[in-house]
Amino acid sequence: MDVLINVFIGLHIIGIASLLGGFLTQMKAMSAGAARFTPGMLHGALTMLVTGVLLVGFREMDGGSVNNVKIGVKLAVLFVILALVYVKRDEEKVEKALFGAVGGLTMINIFIAVLWR
Repeated sequence: MDVLINVFIGLHIIGIASLLGGFLTQMKAMSAGAARFTPGMLHGALTMLVTGVLLVGFREMDGGSVNNVKIGVKLAVLFVILALVYVKRDEEKVEKALFGAVGGLTMINIFIAVLWR
């Protein structure tokens, strides 16, 4: 079970990297007002959702405890990210504030995962 959990943790990190990497590569375009959500950002957010839910399930099956409040907050933040990226995925240009919000929420989600014990 530990190997399976570690594989899905790796996939979860790949999803985070895809979402945050897509944001960081568009920062120059964001300052010019030409940023857009890339398909990799949507796929990264979906990967985070699927692997995160599976990780919670694996943790509970393994007999470990899960902080349900923390998971709920992370899930709520991820749903907001997913909604913003999904709705605006086909637009050529996304507003600076909206694009910055997705990057900020992604970083908040990372810090919640790391700092909330």
